[in-house]
Amino acid sequence: MAEILPIKAWRYHGRFAENIEELTSPLFDVVSHKQRQALYANPYNSIHLSVPLGENPGAAAVETLVDWKAEKIIKQDAVPGIYVYYQYFRFPGEEQESCRKGFIAQIKTYDWDERVVLRHENTISKAVNDRLDILRATEFQPSPTHGLYEDPLHELEPYMDDAILDPIFDIEDYQGVREVLAVIHDASLIRKFLEVMASKQIILADGHHRYEGAIAYRKEKKSEHAPPLRWNAYDYHMMYFTNALSKDLRILPTHRLFRDFGLDEGEILKRLEAFFIVKKLNDVSEISELILQKDWAFGLVFPENAYKIRLIPECIEQMDMQVPHLVKRVDMTVLHYFFVEKVLGIPMDAQRFSEKIEYERSLMKCVAQVESGRADFAVVAKEVKMSEVLDVCKSGYTMPQKSTNFYPKTLSGLLFGSIKQEEFDFPYEAFFP
Repeated sequence: MAEILPIKAWRYHGRFAENIEELTSPLFDVVSHKQRQALYANPYNSIHLSVPLGENPGAAAVETLVDWKAEKIIKQDAVPGIYVYYQYFRFPGEEQESCRKGFIAQIKTYDWDERVVLRHENTISKAVNDRLDILRATEFQPSPTHGLYEDPLHELEPYMDDAILDPIFDIEDYQGVREVLAVIHDASLIRKFLEVMASKQIILADGHHRYEGAIAYRKEKKSEHAPPLRWNAYDYHMMYFTNALSKDLRILPTHRLFRDFGLDEGEILKRLEAFFIVKKLNDVSEISELILQKDWAFGLVFPENAYKIRLIPECIEQMDMQVPHLVKRVDMTVLHYFFVEKVLGIPMDAQRFSEKIEYERSLMKCVAQVESGRADFAVVAKEVKMSEVLDVCKSGYTMPQKSTNFYPKTLSGLLFGSIKQEEFDFPYEAFFP
């Protein structure tokens, strides 16, 4: 199903190897304002390609890219490879270190209706357009999206374990995560990766906006009616692949902030009565534990008070969405249907365009936004189960936008991908039987 290729990666020149931590950056949608200011101060940080400054970000990224290539700030591999990428991390209170194992390669940019790459959540249109504009201008990918495949036998893991013993980089990132990158150039091993992945569907875990931008770009290039090549650069997309059946795949919640609604606490509580059981809390710090064990339970935070709200179980039958039962029962579907649409009055199909809803991964920051008055109120969510993500994807339906937060995030700057034809070209037939 999934056609992948090794990647002729661009990487920072070897003279920057000792300072590579200073050149990497978080993904574009998780960079805080304070982080951005510090990163922009370094003229060679990868943020200048992933989140370029200026009124015309695409043009700014092109100028940076031209300069970096000319000055040999970055250089391209002579031959393509499979990049093995391991992330070592611990959660607070956990003694055991986790390791998310995966590899970076190129995947054909399949449209959603081809059912090879499956999405699990909706996108936000403005973010897709921003990513498309930069891709169109640069023909360059500053960070991989994240895809999941299912392999109960873990066939590729021994090859990755061997490769990671000889790393290119071994650094600590902004999350406190140990990031290790290695490369496989052996053609026979690369062929094994291509063979295993050829039977897989890919579930898009992170990077829906970048991937959707890549789909749009591919369609634009095809519409130009240029003679097709066997290996068209615009057909491919850089992706980080991890096994969905790994024990170290973690999903964290993403909370919701609401602004400028013109509804006071009393009015919202009154509207909740039709759908939710409401319990006032003594301490906002209790929320995460209290909602954890219950389906369809959320925290609701106002400047002075906090509540646990849980959908009245019988109400689930009132959901008139034309989606499978398993999608209706997902926490995020319940939240967006019963709270955002029924209580707050924003229809499901309008929510992804709403400027009144924002998304925050940190519970501490979420509560601080409300207490400071920068947000009217917030809804605290719990993590989506991996089994739910897989079930929703395979059903052909999606969850609301920003439903998942796969942890840890990949880094921008360890390597880059080009879809400029002359930089992409290689006799890839060598990797096929």
